[in-house]
Amino acid sequence: MGIPRPNQRRARGQGAGLQEGEGSHCGHGDHTQEDHETKGNGLEEQQEAQRPGGGSQGEGPEPSAESQPAADGAGGRAEGYEKASSSRVSVSQIILNAKCHAIRDAQILEKQLIQKELDAEEKRLDQMMEVERQKSVQRQEELDRKRREERIRGRRHIVEQMEKNQEERSLLAEQREQEKEQMLEYMEKLQEEDLRDLEQRHQQKLKMQAEIKRINDENQRQKAELLAQEKLADQMVMEFTKKKMAREAEFEAEQERIRREKEKEIARLRAMQEKAQDYQAEQDALRAKRNQEVADREWRRKEKENAQKKMETEAKLRKSRLEQVAFKEHTLAVQVQRDRDEFERILRAQREQIEKERLEEEKKATGRLQHANELRRQVRENQQKQVQARIATFDEGRRLKEEAQKRRERIEDIKRKKLEELRATGLPEKYCIEAERKANIPVNTSVN
Repeated sequence: MGIPRPNQRRARGQGAGLQEGEGSHCGHGDHTQEDHETKGNGLEEQQEAQRPGGGSQGEGPEPSAESQPAADGAGGRAEGYEKASSSRVSVSQIILNAKCHAIRDAQILEKQLIQKELDAEEKRLDQMMEVERQKSVQRQEELDRKRREERIRGRRHIVEQMEKNQEERSLLAEQREQEKEQMLEYMEKLQEEDLRDLEQRHQQKLKMQAEIKRINDENQRQKAELLAQEKLADQMVMEFTKKKMAREAEFEAEQERIRREKEKEIARLRAMQEKAQDYQAEQDALRAKRNQEVADREWRRKEKENAQKKMETEAKLRKSRLEQVAFKEHTLAVQVQRDRDEFERILRAQREQIEKERLEEEKKATGRLQHANELRRQVRENQQKQVQARIATFDEGRRLKEEAQKRRERIEDIKRKKLEELRATGLPEKYCIEAERKANIPVNTSVN
């Protein structure tokens, strides 16, 4: 089964939606058509009922000759028409419902088939994705294997090249010692550079750790300072609360004392009223009572003012404390954010520096490797040139030696021929021997 395209799926969904729409609206159109058919059938039945003996069997009521007079024929036909119409309407409704059910079942079946196809397609796509994943894993494994083989071949080639270089270097001991000294000096220089780089990194790491420790210590100090301020504020609140409670206790004691004094004064006034019921005593008692009420009102006013001032002071103190706490929290949050930003900046700069150093180190390593390869190539070329020069010198020496030998042999032949010609002239033998001695010709070679 092929992969269904999105347009095909959309077309299927739209088709199913249209079928559902037709199924949902099938009652209106079919009902209208059935109404027309029913009306037409009703007219036909009315015409058939008007004929003598008309009407279909089982659809209209059978008139009884004994109970229905001839004058009621029209009423019987109307009743039969209504029953037939209702029967036809119910049958049409049943047919319409059956059609709707059939359409709905077909739609459900179509949806199930579409869902089944979609499930099958999803399963096939999952299988394809699994196969593709396995292929990708196999390709990755094959690539890893080839890389390992390539590394092995590279190492083997390097080993072979090193062996070959060793064999070549064995021909020229002096050149080998010079190369060794140069490489040792170069490696020492690289080691010194690496040590300097490590020392720089270590120093940078120590600086970062010190900066982090400083930030943490500053945060701890600010937290401790904030806690101390909060503790001091709590102590001030507790001290204020204690003073307030003491003042309230004093106020209650004063109220109790005033109440007792009032009771004593009232008892005294009552005693005086009992002893002296004259007008002056009553005026004195009333005046004392008024004075006491004025004093009570003044005392309540002062206490109210004092309580209002205390409440305002407490509110100001709470507001000030809250403002201090909020300011400290804001300051601490700002400082923490600044420290965090500074730490992130330092960390980001450190990472960038490390990345820059890593890239530079890689670049240097690549340059060193290229330089080392270039030195090896030059050494190999020089060794090959020297070997070829020695071979050429050896060949040239052998050639010159052979030419000298041939030249000496030709000279000896010429000398022999001259001596033979000398003997052929009849010269005495002692003179021939003396000539051979002066010409450095062995005697045994000249004697016939």
